[in-house]
Amino acid sequence: MAIQAVTFRTRALTSLFFVAVMLTGLLWNTWSFFILFSIIHFGCWYEYQKLLEKIDPAYAEISNFQKYGVMIAGWCIMMYCSRPGFAGDLGNSGLHNAGLYGGLLFLFILPVAEILYTRKTYLRNMGYSALGLIYISLSLGMLLNLRTFYPGTALESVNKLLVLVIILSLWVNDTMAYLVGSVIGKTPLSKISPKKTWEGTIGGILFAVVAMGVLGYFLSSGFEMQTVTNYMIIAAIAAIAGTIGDLLQSKLKRLADVKDSGRILPGHGGFLDRFDSLLFATPFIWLYIVMFA
Repeated sequence: MAIQAVTFRTRALTSLFFVAVMLTGLLWNTWSFFILFSIIHFGCWYEYQKLLEKIDPAYAEISNFQKYGVMIAGWCIMMYCSRPGFAGDLGNSGLHNAGLYGGLLFLFILPVAEILYTRKTYLRNMGYSALGLIYISLSLGMLLNLRTFYPGTALESVNKLLVLVIILSLWVNDTMAYLVGSVIGKTPLSKISPKKTWEGTIGGILFAVVAMGVLGYFLSSGFEMQTVTNYMIIAAIAAIAGTIGDLLQSKLKRLADVKDSGRILPGHGGFLDRFDSLLFATPFIWLYIVMFA
């Protein structure tokens, strides 16, 4: 499969813009990170619901209260995942507690309101919403949790670099998998995504691991979590889980009979097209860091 110059240029420019936005949101302060990923959260939810409406027409019958209410409930889950000490101007646990109480309120009201609004309810629709809360909201909440490991302390630099490694790992994997697959790819990875090849997938993983190992080598001095080994393991988890997440998103789009989940990012589609890897990979990385790193 030869490299298509126009497609690659569009994808590369979009990726560079994506990295620039991520770096701004990540490195400025915790508020910029929270605002950025709140926007991503609602964008992913909007596209997720649009896909579900195409896959299962019954989902289109949910009330607007549930449609937007579950988004806000998910946002509350994100806030709850922030560690005490973040958003100190709201109190030591301000954002954390706001997420807790807001989430409990919405999760209690939503099922009752759905019955009152529609006079009927579909357990399948509740299941779709619950899946979205896990797939989108909890995943981004875990990322916020990693970003606020040491809020307001000298070790906050560790938070920034940790999330930076995750994002860069996914970006390197995605870019190099495309390049390697375009040059030497011959063996299809899956029928779900015919353009992906085993050669490209393996190449993307290897490049991500090596790149983060080099980054870890230069940045490891003086930081507890910035060891070459941890960086390489995080990169491997991100690349492997991210590829699976991309395939799952491709399957979802096939069921909905659409090419992209949205059109906000030229060459990459919508929010879910761009962040599907991050959404799937983050929980596995979070588990590794909490349990082993």
